[in-house]
Amino acid sequence: MAKMFFPQYAKGRDGTDLVVGETILWHIRRLGGVEIDSECGGQGTCGKDVVRIEKGSRYLSDTTAVEKRLLSEGQRKGKRRLACQAKVADNAADILVFIPDFGRYTILTECITTDTAVNPCVIRKGDRVVYHTGEDLGPYEGKILGLAVDVGTTTLVLQVVDLESGENIGNPMASKNPQIAYGNDVISRIGYISNDTDNLQELQDAVVGGVNESLRELEKQLGVTPRSMINSIYDVVVVGNSTMRSIFFGQNVRALGVIPFEPFSKDALTRRASGLGLAIHPLAMVYGAPLIGGHAGADCVADILATGLYEDDHIQMVIDIGTNGEVVIGNKDRIMTASCAAGGAYEGYQIRCGVGAIEGAITQLVIEDGRARYTTLGNKDPLGVCGSGVIDLLAELSRNNIVNDRARIAQDYHITESISVSQEDINQLIVAKAGLRTDQDLLIEYYGTTLDDVSAIYLAGAFGNYMNIDNAMAIGLLPQTDRSKFIRFGNGALAGARDMLISREKRLDAERLIRSIEHTKPNEIEGPEFQYIVAANMYF
Repeated sequence: MAKMFFPQYAKGRDGTDLVVGETILWHIRRLGGVEIDSECGGQGTCGKDVVRIEKGSRYLSDTTAVEKRLLSEGQRKGKRRLACQAKVADNAADILVFIPDFGRYTILTECITTDTAVNPCVIRKGDRVVYHTGEDLGPYEGKILGLAVDVGTTTLVLQVVDLESGENIGNPMASKNPQIAYGNDVISRIGYISNDTDNLQELQDAVVGGVNESLRELEKQLGVTPRSMINSIYDVVVVGNSTMRSIFFGQNVRALGVIPFEPFSKDALTRRASGLGLAIHPLAMVYGAPLIGGHAGADCVADILATGLYEDDHIQMVIDIGTNGEVVIGNKDRIMTASCAAGGAYEGYQIRCGVGAIEGAITQLVIEDGRARYTTLGNKDPLGVCGSGVIDLLAELSRNNIVNDRARIAQDYHITESISVSQEDINQLIVAKAGLRTDQDLLIEYYGTTLDDVSAIYLAGAFGNYMNIDNAMAIGLLPQTDRSKFIRFGNGALAGARDMLISREKRLDAERLIRSIEHTKPNEIEGPEFQYIVAANMYF
């Protein structure tokens, strides 16, 4: 039978059988291990999943109206197609597809080191490895390792840890979440599963496969015998937002896409690794940290654990800006949270000039005499603007009166000849920042305190780690306060996952916390007034 090949990727070189009537994107998803930018999840609205047909274009369907709208005439003549639109019309011969590299992501792996005492759930007893429940996991063969996994919407970060000493094994491994082929946000993936429940297994296989691939790559980097490290992993802790953690464990996330936007279950999960498809010790256990509520998930719990605010007398905040934005305020006596859809525009999606944190992304920008001066990741030619650059861009447009205080721009502003920001882009950005800022302001109000009484504001995640804090305050993304209050603490989700991996007490803390954390939904609390509060935060 004829096949579709993707020769750039190891898994694509053997090809996958052609299925008449299915799109190129369908074949990519079916194959797995092939990366493509599909921001809209295959809905035919983003135009990002451009491919070049090297061989067999005659066996594909005719160019669609969507492709005529989103692809230039030159692209179409150059045998470019949209993967979500081009379908196999005839399986008489092979089709060879080239996917333009949409960039190597810069993924934040650094995280704070805590002083958590080592007391893992898996220990050595004599010549046996034993789970804390008393279950025998097999003979001791020289080491007991654990795995901490932060499942992000667009990225995967993991750390292998020696559970006897608490020491890290190698550096954290980072990669793109293979689910990116199904859309760059949780809504796309929830929709994909809601349309067909069989798709849940497909998405779960994709993310678990990504973890397995990273572990194999780590073994290569360490130069150890294949599977000697992997077979010594007896315990895993997984964190992520409510959607990502649930999909990892094969739980349906349909409820997160409809009112009241709550997961089916917020409880911690424990599953056998073999049942999830993880290629580690067959009897290894996998712990899914508990969820707070709504889209505030296990990653937010991990942030709280990593900062230690739940044990502190002073009131502190955590602001984590990603595809979803989470805000936390509290101390040892009381903790409140809120979450909102905040990060799409600030991660380079949903705006015309935006890109993710890839080589060529503009990360810093100033405007001098009307002209933009910038730096890019990898010092490559500019491809677009990523999150940290977007903050600088908005601040500089305002500072130079190119955008007025009502966030209006007279005409598109050109950063380069081919990269520009439009009024529509600015609208997306101010709506996203207004939602996050509204949650910050209202949580402070609900808590019954003031910004002056907040002793520290932790900025979690890659966005918080790299953005210009002064510019973020200038555009109203962050509150105007003493600059010294802001603390960048890197990948807090991975740090918290690691703590739960090496400490049974931290898992108990997490499970206790979700019973006491007050997860608020400001839009419901404020009712019709909420839209006016958000609108007031849109402007500069």
